[in-house]
Amino acid sequence: MQHPSSPQPPRRRFSPEFKRHIVSACQQPGARTAAIAHEHDIGVNVVRRWIRQAALARDAVALTPASSSAFVALPLQSVPPAAAEPIRLELRRGTSSISLQWPASAGAQCGAWLREWLR
Repeated sequence: MQHPSSPQPPRRRFSPEFKRHIVSACQQPGARTAAIAHEHDIGVNVVRRWIRQAALARDAVALTPASSSAFVALPLQSVPPAAAEPIRLELRRGTSSISLQWPASAGAQCGAWLREWLR
């Protein structure tokens, strides 16, 4: 820790090209991040942060659609009410227990009944 009266060295700035070079070097087979950071007189945590940022940027590019204004319609599959699995509940309150099945098509009514029962 520096003494309060001693001037702090100016904060170093690195170009995006330099950061890409360092990240690329760290991603080579057998490369050690700490050794590369030391070789360039950069803190290893700074280099690790650049690696994380580069990974996030790659993920963001991969997730960004080619045209941000394009709408992609996806087909929805509806499940016929008869084929839907029933709602199964096993409830215990004190010494009482209850098991029931409720049709999935009547889920809202099941929720209303359950709220009333839990009062």
